[in-house]
Amino acid sequence: MLLNVMLSIIIVILLILSLIPFMTQTNLLTRKYSSPFECGFDPFQTNRMEFSLQFFLIAVIFLVFDVEITILLPLPVLLNKIPPTTFLPIFILIMVILIVGLIYEWTKGALSWAL
Repeated sequence: MLLNVMLSIIIVILLILSLIPFMTQTNLLTRKYSSPFECGFDPFQTNRMEFSLQFFLIAVIFLVFDVEITILLPLPVLLNKIPPTTFLPIFILIMVILIVGLIYEWTKGALSWAL
């Protein structure tokens, strides 16, 4: 009985919430309101600024550092669980991979702001 009452209340609430937009609809179909919003860009201006390549590089480097932190964060916990003879080679391998990647990015000029 209680379940039926709750179900009917939920159905009534859903019907009311689905009908409210149709009852309160205003007609604002102007060019300004029907154009998509693009984060502060003027949609009617023809020449826009180019996408910043430096911003893209910083975003990619941020993702690399996120993955690096995800890999390095559990290592102190592992230090208590496994012997140092196993832990040390794993830690050195991870750090060598990260340092080689950093040197590669540096030599290719990915870390410089002037392109």
